[in-house]
Amino acid sequence: MRAQPGVTGLLAGPRPVLVAVGVRGRPSRFRLLANDPKLWLGLGLLGAIVLMAILAPHITAHDPLNPDLLARLGKPAWMADGNPAYILGADPLGRDVWARMAFGARTSLLVGLSSTALATLLGTMLGLVSGFYGSRLDKLIMRLTDVQMAFPSILLALSIMVVLGAGVRNLIVVLGVANWVLFARVIRAEVLSLREREFIQASIALGAGGPRLILVHLLPNVFGTTMILATLTLARVVIAEASLSFLNLGIPPPNPSWGSMLADGRQYLGVAWWSATFPGLALMATVIAINLLGDWLRDVLDPRLQARRSEISS
Repeated sequence: MRAQPGVTGLLAGPRPVLVAVGVRGRPSRFRLLANDPKLWLGLGLLGAIVLMAILAPHITAHDPLNPDLLARLGKPAWMADGNPAYILGADPLGRDVWARMAFGARTSLLVGLSSTALATLLGTMLGLVSGFYGSRLDKLIMRLTDVQMAFPSILLALSIMVVLGAGVRNLIVVLGVANWVLFARVIRAEVLSLREREFIQASIALGAGGPRLILVHLLPNVFGTTMILATLTLARVVIAEASLSFLNLGIPPPNPSWGSMLADGRQYLGVAWWSATFPGLALMATVIAINLLGDWLRDVLDPRLQARRSEISS
């Protein structure tokens, strides 16, 4: 009788040709996504804004809070008869537009990131708990979301800020609380589907408790959806902060904010367009960059888009 090959012989044998050809013949997902222009354009724009915020004290020559009435509405240095001391001109109070725009980037990023982190944490945990446990707790959380969704988030934030008053801390809390509903709704829907999967049922059969199932099994599986929602929320929060500051209910003056700069310069667009145009462009560039990175993250983390791209490339 012919002897069968041992385990060592099987491991030492050549690998199947089909597997090697399948891996080598298909472009890697990272290579495809790394060549996506949305990634590089978004990173370039957002990286420039972040660097401007970080290096603000070192790349500005004027105090953003110090007015100079002699330089009031001064033209940018690169214009004819421009003031060489002001790269982007001066605002109606003679403050450097470039300095206020650079320090205003710090405000927008601080409020945007903090509020988005608060909304992400609050909404994700409530969505996980609501979808996993269900019953009365699910109904209570969903009714709360229904009540809050009856009001536009910006209107809700505006109403609360009128009561609490302007301030960075109040603004972060209000914008975070006003934007948790989207996370709770979407994450709950994901959990309702995931809790019926075999690996969740197997964990329950093995005696895993609710907190372990939520933190170890469910949370990693909704992480991609959470990140996509966070990028979309970050763009909305940056716009909301500028809107509230425009109405003098966000960042209290004279602290620099893109929204307050728009409010200060809107009456002088005919004679000093630079006082409102440049902060508006910075706000637009930030929102576009965040949205581009959000689209790229969706392409990376959405399994349906990955499968479709693999079919096209194969």
